[in-house]
Amino acid sequence: MEELTFRTAEERDCGLILSFIKALAAYEKMSDEVVATEELLRKWLFEKHSAEVLFACENGKEVGFALFFHNFSTFVGRAGLYLEDLYVLPEYRGKGYGKAILKRLAAIAVERGCGRMEWVCLDWNKPSMDFYRSLGARPMDEWTIWRVAGETLDQLAKE
Repeated sequence: MEELTFRTAEERDCGLILSFIKALAAYEKMSDEVVATEELLRKWLFEKHSAEVLFACENGKEVGFALFFHNFSTFVGRAGLYLEDLYVLPEYRGKGYGKAILKRLAAIAVERGCGRMEWVCLDWNKPSMDFYRSLGARPMDEWTIWRVAGETLDQLAKE
């Protein structure tokens, strides 16, 4: 019988984290956008502590991951937990591991006194949206995410 456990990533896991990121990018048809390296992950996750990674493990093998960090709601007056990435390897899907990861993250958010947990989902990913709705999550249709990145970010910073 399979046993699902969780563990927090350690610095030695940078290669494994990157492999999950690349697998997620391939699933989302965005592989060409991955510029992360093990060195960048080491710096930002373990030196600067900008985000955290949780692994879901079946019988000790990492089969899923979540990368998350804290944001802040001025209206709620406290931090929230922002889920940047969640991915379960294809051969381990259908076992409830995605839900188990979200439940563990919700528990972390509650333990830390967070006011909410948020994430984004690609518009074409209907299976995931249906899954999130089944958990009681609701889309924030009245909000649009705006982004400045790359050369545009550099140019804005210079102005």
